[in-house]
Amino acid sequence: MTPKLSIIIPVFNEKNTILEIIRRVENVNFPKEIVIVDDASTDGTRPLLKTLETSGKIILYHDKNMGKGAAIRTALEKVSGEIVIIQDADLEYNPKDYPSLLEPILNETADVVYGSRFLGGPHRVLYFWHYLANLFFTLITNLLYNINLSDMGTCYKVFRVNVLKSLNLKSNRFGFEPEVTAKICKLKLRIYETPISYYGRVYSEGKKITWKDGLVYIWCLLKYRFCD
Repeated sequence: MTPKLSIIIPVFNEKNTILEIIRRVENVNFPKEIVIVDDASTDGTRPLLKTLETSGKIILYHDKNMGKGAAIRTALEKVSGEIVIIQDADLEYNPKDYPSLLEPILNETADVVYGSRFLGGPHRVLYFWHYLANLFFTLITNLLYNINLSDMGTCYKVFRVNVLKSLNLKSNRFGFEPEVTAKICKLKLRIYETPISYYGRVYSEGKKITWKDGLVYIWCLLKYRFCD
């Protein structure tokens, strides 16, 4: 029997893209549930989600903005599938990549799969300094945890649900990315990477991550290397 996929979509101020990304996720031919967490959006996203409450999706709401990591923890309390994938609510990542992301887990060769933006998939040409920062954070990860990832900060991370629930995640915002990576590395889980397409946004299109989040990345990588 094909295992059920739980797709977690953290949302904050994505009224221009949320309905389209949900449509794309719905078109994935796989047994699935969609768990959406609105992280106190103020731009009109929430009324759009309210219209979907009878559509069979699980839609949850934060009363105040708490961040991506907090939204993922909220969603994890409701998932019922065997495999979970994190899907950003913008259109930077394409659900058409799900089959290749899921293959190593379905073949029982991986516990975790990262979709890498730097392994040859089509991608939009954007900021050099963002590219360099991604390489830097990945290098620090590899040095600290003795692995050879190419893209630590990717949104597309796929887990066996029992693995993700066992990690005791604590980071509320973008610190989720380095924290979850650090913890799966310390457990010596089987991690695979697969190329994905990437359609990045500029800040005028709603991109949210900043240099301050980069400092959090470094702090989390160091913190979880030496303590829980």
